[in-house]
Amino acid sequence: MIEPASLAILAVAGLATAGVILRPFRWPEAIWAVSGAAALLLAGLVSPAEALAAVSRGTEVYLFLIGMMALAELARREGLFDWTAAYAARLSRGSARRLFDLVYLVGVVVTALLSNDATAVVLTPAVYAAARAAKAEPLPYLFICAFVANAASFILPISNPANLVLFGERIPALGRWVVWFGPAALIAVSMTWLMLRIAFRQELRAKISADVPLPLLTLPARLAGYAIAAACLILLATSALDGPLGVVTFGVGLLAAAVVLLAGRTSPAPLLKSISWSVVPLVAGLFVLVAGLERSGLVGALAREISEAAAISPKGAGFSAGAILAVASNLMNNLPAGLLAASAAPASVVPPAVTGALLVGVDLGPNMSVTGSLATILWLIAIRREGEDVGAWRFLKLGLFVTLPALIPALAVVALLAPD
Repeated sequence: MIEPASLAILAVAGLATAGVILRPFRWPEAIWAVSGAAALLLAGLVSPAEALAAVSRGTEVYLFLIGMMALAELARREGLFDWTAAYAARLSRGSARRLFDLVYLVGVVVTALLSNDATAVVLTPAVYAAARAAKAEPLPYLFICAFVANAASFILPISNPANLVLFGERIPALGRWVVWFGPAALIAVSMTWLMLRIAFRQELRAKISADVPLPLLTLPARLAGYAIAAACLILLATSALDGPLGVVTFGVGLLAAAVVLLAGRTSPAPLLKSISWSVVPLVAGLFVLVAGLERSGLVGALAREISEAAAISPKGAGFSAGAILAVASNLMNNLPAGLLAASAAPASVVPPAVTGALLVGVDLGPNMSVTGSLATILWLIAIRREGEDVGAWRFLKLGLFVTLPALIPALAVVALLAPD
């Protein structure tokens, strides 16, 4: 029989997670996560020491997020993404299919090097503007930003904050990562592109305008591009050397911002204001909620199930666990689902086949629904600002059509290629 305290923890965690996904009263996601964490603390369901330890566990993630947001916002404010999207539209030479492919390629590069949140938040408005300038129906190109943000988010360790959440300090070095996840990432990116192309085949037959004005690429914009390129090289080197990605990302983001702002002689205030600082308390609150679930016994029960299955067949258990986590990510959002998975199946305990499949499940799986990942929620907010909207049912139908052909083979490949 479940104890009353455990039931209370499950209820608080469930309500807080629902608040993060549904955003009642349009309150920010962070309010619901922090409120849930505060409720656990005030009710004595989580001790102050446990809450502090849980918040401290996310230090690398907070630093990574702040650094990446600084780099992405720097590029956005200087017009680098607007120029890139407009240049892609000009290169399309009036072909909707060519524009689709170019936008998809840009999305893959941005996601791989600047994380999936950058694609959702920063690239989406630029793609919308480029599509409108090319007199093309925007939604097919906007959907690219939503789907590629998750499909390409395990190309590199820096492509998704969830990668750091799941692996923690034991994140694989770059060389091992590419060998292990590279084939699955190629499958995910290729199949997502193919299924989106099929889904929008009618819309992509239309002619579009080739006369797209190219924004002026100012000196600060060029410097932002150079700074981001240098930052990506530093992060790749850090990953190759198995260094701390969070600290380094924060440092290079700060340095890049300083260089560009000094060159343009502009105040840092607008850049600091544009960073979504609420993401930090959101993640911290979720860490505390997961600490509460650990006390409830739920995490321990999940850990036992995974361990028993892995003892019988590591690769089979990996595939199953990844598929289950993919579904769970769409039911409760991939950020809390990933934190829960990281606690139930830490990389230091379960076989690599399980951890690798869990990563694919938490990165690619959320493409099935509009609430599956934080990146997709941010994408939905971004397109609503442009006057577009996509209902949950429409996204679900497209998400299942696009995601399942990519998810199933990617899970199988990453489980099979897992190191012993």
